[in-house]
Amino acid sequence: MLLLRVVGVLVAITIGAGIVAFLFTQDRRYLHVSWQVTKYAAVFVLLVLALMFLERVIVL
Repeated sequence: MLLLRVVGVLVAITIGAGIVAFLFTQDRRYLHVSWQVTKYAAVFVLLVLALMFLERVIVL
């Protein structure tokens, strides 16, 4: 669970930095990077939740 929190904080910092960089430079590349990070973070979270669910089902 600590790993999930660390990854979540790093993802939030990365997304925020990308949005701030876009606001300063108007370069859409930073928004693209923020969007990619958001998509991969969502996939990672869904994978972890699925594994936790499967672990719960197997134990029962």
